[in-house]
Amino acid sequence: MRQGHGHSVYQSGVPVVSTDTVFTPEESQALATKTTKWNLNAVRLGLFVLVILEIVWRSDEVGYPAWLSADPLVTPTWWLATYTLAVSYFIFCWTSAYHETVHQTLSVHNNFNKHLGRIIGTVVFIPYTVYRETHITHHAYLNRPTDWELWPYSDPNRSRGFRRAFAMFDLLFGFCGAMIIYGRIFWSKNSPLSESSRRLIRREYLASAICWSGLAVYLTLSHTWLDFLQVWWIPLTLAGFLQTMRKFTEHLGMASFDPLLGTRTVRGSNWLTRITSFLNFDIFVHGPHHRHPRVAHTSLGELMDDYVDANPQSELPVYRTYARATLAMLPWLIRNPGVGVNVGAADPSASKAPGEVTDFVQDVSREVLAPTEVGIE
Repeated sequence: MRQGHGHSVYQSGVPVVSTDTVFTPEESQALATKTTKWNLNAVRLGLFVLVILEIVWRSDEVGYPAWLSADPLVTPTWWLATYTLAVSYFIFCWTSAYHETVHQTLSVHNNFNKHLGRIIGTVVFIPYTVYRETHITHHAYLNRPTDWELWPYSDPNRSRGFRRAFAMFDLLFGFCGAMIIYGRIFWSKNSPLSESSRRLIRREYLASAICWSGLAVYLTLSHTWLDFLQVWWIPLTLAGFLQTMRKFTEHLGMASFDPLLGTRTVRGSNWLTRITSFLNFDIFVHGPHHRHPRVAHTSLGELMDDYVDANPQSELPVYRTYARATLAMLPWLIRNPGVGVNVGAADPSASKAPGEVTDFVQDVSREVLAPTEVGIE
């Protein structure tokens, strides 16, 4: 192995992505003093309490309480609908927690980030290292053909018809779509992965396969597949829809390679926007997060306000509610689900070569983009 330009480590000529995000002392201090535990506890308790209660109530020995159902062995329709929607949203929030573990900004204790990330990755069959490697390209090469996370919407070799069809599949079967999108970086012959990353990903895929195979055997022997579908799989499918809609709202139709101009940001003051942003670790404040992927999520709102104040002449894509941002995205979803060159951007300039960026950088606009691509200083 040899040390390469920009502090990249190379293995057989392939840059090796860092397994640990490197933070400045100031960034580490901000992570140590933020209050993520309240967000995480709300999401953790919301999901686990509901799922555990539902599993217990479905057992013949316990049954549903009298205040919930007249027949303890029958699931009331209103409760099933309420449970499904609530659990779907909490699973969606867990995908945001997964996102924070990949950045290694959820906790100042990095072993916690990686262990929790691998647990979540096993549950959703998207290995932690697959997500991390793909997501680093997403931040470094936003809206470019080399943005693996926004495939096929960023790929100029994919027709509009293909992108429309895949967008519908992505919406209806969100987690299946995510398995394909993130898995491509491992399965594709054009993958930039090093052999060390491949070995790690193989082990993570194997762990997922073993866990899910064991669960399938148990469900078959206990004749509880229907319960599993109602308690977990249907809520997971709806959560995948929410996750895909979030991704589309923040990205579809955005042509710029500048992080602040190439993503939609939701920065609202009403209670609904604030609480949903809180439960999702402020991922809705997407522009500054894309430009500064190592910044603590609790600082993103103030950072966005600073950029707006410093650039009064620029029309930054900032929305007061998620509904407004979604309405701005919908025409693109219908007519032309794409980003970057697929929605009118010129061919990317000579920024750093794909694969050279091997970690989340401090400022994408200054460290990765070519000067002509930076729209907001």
